Amino acid sequence: MKISDFWRNMEAEFGPRYSHVLADSMALTELDSLTASEALAKGIKPKQIWEALCLAQDLPVDRWLGVDIEPKES
Repeated sequence: MKISDFWRNMEAEFGPRYSHVLADSMALTELDSLTASEALAKGIKPKQIWEALCLAQDLPVDRWLGVDIEPKES
């Protein structure tokens, strides 16, 4: 997962404003109590951060894959 994918999933799941508030304020137990923003800055893989957020927010597992991306037309 790329960082851009992480943010696309965050904004799709939590909204464009709340996703950034959540990333900056929620301490994630799975990541030694770092916030998502801190974890990204430390170089932790975006997929690991996304999964920690999904777990902390009790998202159903079927939503952990994020949003579908429409293929680009040639």
